[in-house]
Amino acid sequence: MKALTESDIRGSFINCSKGEAQRLPIPRDLAERPWDDLDFLGWRDLSAPDRSYLVTERAGRPVGITLRFPSVKRGFLHRSMCTFCLTTHPGSGVSLMTARKSGREGREGNSVGVYICTDLDCSLYVRGRKQPEPGGRFEETLTVEQQVERMKGNLDAFLAKL
Repeated sequence: MKALTESDIRGSFINCSKGEAQRLPIPRDLAERPWDDLDFLGWRDLSAPDRSYLVTERAGRPVGITLRFPSVKRGFLHRSMCTFCLTTHPGSGVSLMTARKSGREGREGNSVGVYICTDLDCSLYVRGRKQPEPGGRFEETLTVEQQVERMKGNLDAFLAKL
């Protein structure tokens, strides 16, 4: 993914108003992000623990979405799998996040949900740059490049629903 500026990020959101996009917090460490290893930029809103944001490239331009998830933590004996990268995490490591649909449907309150790594580091898990809890990544016969393409396809399928 190419490096994004604050302006790129703020102008990319498809499921919130321009005013909301101007007010949302942007990561301060954009210059330090491992852009070559990212397929999307994801971050949590530290001032609103039920909100996260995701920006990716789609059709050659940045596309951003706002996400919400429950603040209720699940027990640590339970493991869940991320829909995007297929990494499993115990407890609250995977969250059901919902994104308001864009346009009229979103204004009417319609949303779409997906189970995602709560830390939004899917790209790093797939590439082995970040290690989940033991047993979090299954050994696969697919190459890393094929796993990245699958993850991008899973993300694109989710975005198409919005």
